[in-house]
Amino acid sequence: MSEEWKIKGELILSCSCTVFCPCVISLGNHPPTEGYCQGWAGVHIDEGYFGDAKLDGLNFGILLDIPGEMGRGNWTAAGYIDERADDAAYDGLAKIISGNARGTTGLFKMLVSNFLGIKKVPIKFEKQENGRLFEIPKTITGFVEPVRGADAEKDLVITNTEYWMGADVTVSKAIKSKVRDYGRVWNFDGRSAEYCAIEWSGP
Repeated sequence: MSEEWKIKGELILSCSCTVFCPCVISLGNHPPTEGYCQGWAGVHIDEGYFGDAKLDGLNFGILLDIPGEMGRGNWTAAGYIDERADDAAYDGLAKIISGNARGTTGLFKMLVSNFLGIKKVPIKFEKQENGRLFEIPKTITGFVEPVRGADAEKDLVITNTEYWMGADVTVSKAIKSKVRDYGRVWNFDGRSAEYCAIEWSGP
């Protein structure tokens, strides 16, 4: 039996799309703007657990390399887990990232055909007044900021979606987004980004 788990927090995503990610609206059925999707996601957990393991305050990241429409699968992926995680928390987050914990991320088991592995690393996730910062030293450097709307005091948000990551997605742009790992050297500066509140659970 899979352990019961739940995480509540925030997710940042930066990808290769030149305009806002079509997957939020099409739910993966429309091709990414470049015909493929390369990107990374970073998560900060405000509150969470996996079985008896507490996940509060931890961060993790995911690298994604997708050859076409997201819903068609054949993804390559890798994971990064906060170095502050103890053994039990690491084990739980590894199962969540790989899809083995089932529940919200269980679809990874179906869509990812090449899982490159998981590294335990220092991860910085900061909520700043003008955007979100995510860093893994020598691996991912990212800062995304919301796209300006008609009312400068409010974020431009797509609400009430069926997007699996979160229902209300803040439309953003990558001010800085660079990846160097697993033979991949990517630069997504100026391209599509987003962030959203998440509440994932399983099994």
